[in-house]
Formats: sequence, C-alpha cells, structure tokens
Amino acid sequence: MSEVSKKRKVLLVVHPTRDDARIYGDELSSLLAQEGFDVAQDSADGAEIAVVLGGDGTILRAAQLCRGIDIPILGVNLGSVGFMAEIHKPSTKELVASIAKKAYKSEPRLVVHYSIQRKGEEVSEGWALNEVVIEGMPGAMIQLFVQIDSRPLSRWGCDGVICATPTGSTAYAFSVGGPVVWPEVPALVLLPIAAHALFSRPIVISQDAEIAIDVESDHAHLFADGFRRTDLKVGDRVVITKDSHTVSLAHADDSQFTDRLVAKFKLPVEGWRGEK
Repeated sequence: MSEVSKKRKVLLVVHPTRDDARIYGDELSSLLAQEGFDVAQDSADGAEIAVVLGGDGTILRAAQLCRGIDIPILGVNLGSVGFMAEIHKPSTKELVASIAKKAYKSEPRLVVHYSIQRKGEEVSEGWALNEVVIEGMPGAMIQLFVQIDSRPLSRWGCDGVICATPTGSTAYAFSVGGPVVWPEVPALVLLPIAAHALFSRPIVISQDAEIAIDVESDHAHLFADGFRRTDLKVGDRVVITKDSHTVSLAHADDSQFTDRLVAKFKLPVEGWRGEK
C-alpha cells in the first residue's frame, strides 16, 4: 500500500462569510497538514471526521455531505453557543491533537425521512436532521389533516405544522412552544403553529410512528432543516418516518447535553455541589 493511500483525511466545512471561521480554518488546515492529514472541503468520501467552523446552520449543511457515509461531525463553537457544537472553542492545536488521537465521542442522531405523494405517486422525497415543516404563505392560514399510524388525529387550520427530531426540538419547534427532548430519546415532536383549534398542543410520539399530513390548501411549502424547500399542491400527502440513516455528532470536550442547555440559556446553577 502506498504512503498516499495511508494518509488520513478530514473534511473541513467553514461558514462562508465569517472571517473568524476562515482564519481559524486556515490555521487548522495548516496544522492538520503538518500532522500528515489530507484536508478536503468538498467531499466526505474517505474522511474519518468532519470539522465544522460556524453555527448550527453550518453543521446542518455539513450533514448533507456526511449523511450515509457514517463519519462524525464535530462542530467548533465560534461565538454564540449552539446545541450541536462544542461549548468551549478549543485551540487549533488542541483540536488537531484530539483528531489525531481520535479523542472525541460520537453520538448518533435520529434523522427523519419525508415522501411527498401526489395522486398516489411519489413526486419528491428527502430527509432532515432537525425538522420537517409544512407552512403556508406569510400571514396566510392553511388547512392540514394529520394522521398517525393510519389513524386520524386532527384537522388544523394553522400557519403550519412542525415534525422535529430530538436534535431539532431545540430549534424551530422550541421557538413555538415545543418541549426540549434529550438527543438519546427515541421520539419525534409534532406540533402545529398558531392553530385555530381547541387541541393544538405539542405531541411527543414514537420514532417508529408514521405521520401522514394531507394538504388541503393552496400555496403550501415543505421545508427540510429550514433551507431545502419543496412546493406543495392541494391534495398532496406528506408522509414522515424515521430515516434509515443517522447522522453522528462528535464532541472533543466532556460536556453533556445538559451542559449545552445551561450554557445556551444561561440557566441559574450557582451553588451546585457536584464535581467540578
């Protein structure tokens, strides 16, 4: 086997407009090269880890490159604390040392799959790490009929419906009143947005459930993770299930989800008597 084929590879995904991400990325690339790594920015093929410099949005875009390849995504916090990145920004030397020693822990995250069916035929399909959202035009209510495991749940006149994974429970779903779900909980969150209904509470259901949403209004759209959009028509059915793939998120520090929750919302924990 040649020396070239033995080289380890890292995928580097950098926020496209942040100067601090570019500067950190340049330094990180140089140090990784000195350690004998190949650094790629366009393909995850052959990489052992993806390092993301930016916020949760950049991590979601990195997930597009890594889904199905089964490599962990390690997000580096460059300012505001997200839920998928490290709490503390490591130095480039610390990060390279962690990568070289594989001194990081990886956790699989649930992904959802969606299928758009029109007149009995599938016209589009896709996936989401955070959430699938069906919404109308801004300021316009849409009519959606929701079923779970082939049983009717409710018809909602609403601004939209969110189906979120545990990872996505702290994103859009949280902003409209959904619960925080720990990443390892095998569940999905389903909640309407501004529904004109007596029953419009968030619902936590099994990850193995099949959610079917019939679109009964014009001008509806489906968004996957907030940036993959598909236009919907009256009569379309959106079927949401657990995806066959997962996406792995990695952390080089020893923080837990609880720590990230406390850091994000600056929760009062003064006087805690646990270990430092």
